Amino acid sequence: MTQFARDIGQAPSMQSIGDYVLAAFLEQSGSSEGMFYLLEPGRDHFCCLTAVGISKAERVSPVLPQTHPFVCKLAQHQVIVEQSIEDDRLSPFYDIQCSMPDLSPWKLAVPLVNRGRMVAFVLLQWMSESPVHIHDRQDLMLAMAQCAANTVDSLLAHEDLRQSQVLMRRTDRLRSLETISAGFAHEIRNPLTSIKTFIQLAPERVDDIEFIKGFSQIVLDDVYRIERLIQEILDYARYMDPELTEEDLNTVVSSCLYFIDVKARSRGIKIEKELAAGLPHVMLDRQQMKQVFLNLFLNAMDAIGEDGGTLRITTRMTMKPQERSWVQVEIEDTGHGISSANLDHIFDPFFTTKHESGEHEGTGLGLSIAHQIIQEHRGHIQVRSTEGVGTVFLINLPSFS
Repeated sequence: MTQFARDIGQAPSMQSIGDYVLAAFLEQSGSSEGMFYLLEPGRDHFCCLTAVGISKAERVSPVLPQTHPFVCKLAQHQVIVEQSIEDDRLSPFYDIQCSMPDLSPWKLAVPLVNRGRMVAFVLLQWMSESPVHIHDRQDLMLAMAQCAANTVDSLLAHEDLRQSQVLMRRTDRLRSLETISAGFAHEIRNPLTSIKTFIQLAPERVDDIEFIKGFSQIVLDDVYRIERLIQEILDYARYMDPELTEEDLNTVVSSCLYFIDVKARSRGIKIEKELAAGLPHVMLDRQQMKQVFLNLFLNAMDAIGEDGGTLRITTRMTMKPQERSWVQVEIEDTGHGISSANLDHIFDPFFTTKHESGEHEGTGLGLSIAHQIIQEHRGHIQVRSTEGVGTVFLINLPSFS
């Protein structure tokens, strides 16, 4: 039992847990055929995760809903053994088999229950001629089932958390699309103007080879520019699995500033940037880091408000003793600042100082998500602020070189 608990705790995935649990129960029951059913995360049914000794065509069913009579009965019992109609203690399982012939070949069912919820179960074809063999090992199998249930439930909870984090990140990304769209509308206007002008003038100057050739190249460059803008928006809006690539951080920062420029100018906010030349590259997920920068830039503009101010972005290389170089992005605003009481909580999920309605209403997720993303990039984020003066965020990421 100790070895079973140790091995299942080291299993790297749900599939490997299912394979290991089924193999262990097959060994204890003396069976050569079995199936392991798992409660699908976020669903209301059990799915056959793995099977031994039978083909897919021979399985009871690849999916059993939680409302299935057999599943409901199993969730109420510890271990169910099919013996005979004379054994009143086990008649519930016999009754189920009588009403559901597709379950009749299965002699042993073991539920994996944790905190009152059945998270998985094992079906086995019992090979022993004597039922005593099963009863002798029932306590051991119950202990194994409880241990396996704890592990499965923990992994399911971890998966639920991961899915929630994905949803929160996507929600935060979509909040920024309004600003990106405004920047896109502004930036696309100039290339569309040149394309429109060319179309209007081309019929009159079709014989002017120099005009056609020169303007055609301008129009082509503008079309490529529009395509890049569209792709930027599509990539940002669509959540993708993290993909680390070698990137120039200055390029990523500039791309984000590009989209907030219109909103900043409409509020009288001056953007100052000092991007250090020759910065070492960093390994990062481009879209995730754009989410971080956009969130911080938009927060800074909200802090500055409608009366104008300055948003200053600086990049530099820093060194740590006995370590390789790091790249630092400093984001400074001349906004209202953050109180010392709030400063310790700004990275807490759902903590927000924005309680106004409309576009300034905060969800309290943005900074928490930014903090998590930066940690996943093996970096760290710092903040200092003075009320009435402004706030400074420092993002530190390890360099690739």
